[in-house]
Amino acid sequence: MKYIDLRSDTVTVPTHEMREAMYRAEVGDDVFEDDPTVRELEEYAASISGKEASLFVPSGTFGNQLALFTHCNRGDEVILGDECHIVQHEVGAASVIAGVQLRTVKTDKGVIDPDEVESKIRGEDIHYPATGLIAMENAHSSGRVVPLSNMEAIYNLAQKYHIPVHLDGARLFNAAAYLEKDAKEITAFCDSVMFCLSKGLCAPVGSMLAGSREFIAKARKKRKLMGGGLRQAGFLAAAGLVALRKMRTRLVEDHENAVLLGHELAKIPGIKVGIEDIHINMVFFRIEKYPHDSESALIKGLLEKGIKAIPPENGLMRFVTNHGVNREDIPYIASTLRSLLT
Repeated sequence: MKYIDLRSDTVTVPTHEMREAMYRAEVGDDVFEDDPTVRELEEYAASISGKEASLFVPSGTFGNQLALFTHCNRGDEVILGDECHIVQHEVGAASVIAGVQLRTVKTDKGVIDPDEVESKIRGEDIHYPATGLIAMENAHSSGRVVPLSNMEAIYNLAQKYHIPVHLDGARLFNAAAYLEKDAKEITAFCDSVMFCLSKGLCAPVGSMLAGSREFIAKARKKRKLMGGGLRQAGFLAAAGLVALRKMRTRLVEDHENAVLLGHELAKIPGIKVGIEDIHINMVFFRIEKYPHDSESALIKGLLEKGIKAIPPENGLMRFVTNHGVNREDIPYIASTLRSLLT
């Protein structure tokens, strides 16, 4: 059976062009910095993100945690939104790897109030930890894209207090597509940025961490400490190059499919869709009543009809459009869900 996989855009598989590039990739030992394909990827990733240098890392979580580890001293405090990925979905790694504590501020779907951030910045006191970093996320895990004006306000505040800013840009190019901006216009308001090559870009493995040359040199050694010093990684980097050169330009298709899916789901009685929150490729919705009063029954029913989905989190269900979901699939998804609920 061919499945329509709505669990995440992490389920995408490499394109034919990626597979060909991986087969033909010239490789070396990246720990010795002599893998030519990795070097090409790192140079290209730095150029499109507006940073001096970048580093290939195994995953988005790895990249975010490496950024915290590189920016901060042990015992530092990181200010960030209470709903962001680093807080919610990275297994508490900040306390284990970087040895920092997270000080969260309430957000409005990713938008952080600069006054709230400023109130959390520590002064000089023997009892206080130092504020080592401010972290933002765009596109946000809520599916919303944070306005550049908000990012600029946070960045200006950070500069005032000489605090670096890291951007979790796992879906940076989704945000750029939504805003109709170049990615560099987003990353102008951060000192370091992580962005994924997988997810909507379809590479099988990997993310990039970008920043100043000094920052990346420091991060390279800490990447080795974390076990991320890959050897003949050029095979993976080759797919990453295709992802950045070709696949980021098609993300608007996923966004259009998400909007269409959201409107179709909104027609189903008992479903409440956050249409206004569909900025990228994520559709969040609530279901008033599940078949047989069971979330698991719904997920099983969808699977039997060839649709993969994950159970709701805190009552909120999410469908994610991606390269493997076609426009022609949208009516089938909506009609299947309608039949299961009625």
